[in-house]
Amino acid sequence: MKIELQPGEIKIDTWTIMYIPPNGGNYNGKLTITNKRLLYDAKYDVSVKGLLSEALFVKWGSEGYLEINKDQIAKVSAEKSFLAKKILLTLGDGSVHTFNYGMMNIDKLIQAIQNS
Repeated sequence: MKIELQPGEIKIDTWTIMYIPPNGGNYNGKLTITNKRLLYDAKYDVSVKGLLSEALFVKWGSEGYLEINKDQIAKVSAEKSFLAKKILLTLGDGSVHTFNYGMMNIDKLIQAIQNS
């Protein structure tokens, strides 16, 4: 995914991670975190438009692309078990977006989300 950075925006890093939208589903893709936004690019030909709020969804070609501005995030929490490390983002509208990193450590992702 080619990202056009906004003025003053700096890319922090990119991770391959599973995404679970508020209304269900399970998508594999790449999460890019900047100092201002989270950008998720589903890596297969699936339109997630029906599951996501219009305010958050942008369509590029045949791939789903989710954008969450960090100022929309009300709460960041972690759910850790041996086989699943999850980041739960609660947005201002009350919706919960889940990123599952499997057995991998999520501490760097949480730090990147909280940095602005």
